[in-house]
Order: sequence, then C-alpha cells, then structure tokens
Amino acid sequence: MCGNSYGMTFEVHAQGAVHVFDCFSCAIHRMAPLCEHCRVQIIGQGVEVEGHWYCGAHCARAEGKVGIIDRV
Repeated sequence: MCGNSYGMTFEVHAQGAVHVFDCFSCAIHRMAPLCEHCRVQIIGQGVEVEGHWYCGAHCARAEGKVGIIDRV
C-alpha cells in the first residue's frame, strides 16, 4: 500500500485475490468499502442493500432504503 517492505507482513485473501500488508491501517485504507451516504470507511459490520454498502441502517434509510435495521 505505502511501498514499505517489512519482515512482519500479513496476507488478506478476498474475492480470489491475495493482498499483502505491513499494518492493519494500510489494509483498512485499501480494502474497507466506503459508506455510500456519509463516505466513512466501513470497518465494522455495515449493511449491504441491493449491492450498495452503508456504515449502518441510519445511512441506508437516509438514502431511501426501507426496512433496514442494524444487526445487534
């Protein structure tokens, strides 16, 4: 992600690809989806509605999605 080359890297396997990172913050920056309403990076559960990602039910409802609740 940032071009550093450290000995303590880790791999993230997602959707058929392998990504190598040296820290969690770089992995989050590269891999976390953005909420389509407030643009925050989703690093928790988030909600997916009809192929769109939101940080929570509040943002999904703000975009006109109905019947969406957060998982608790």
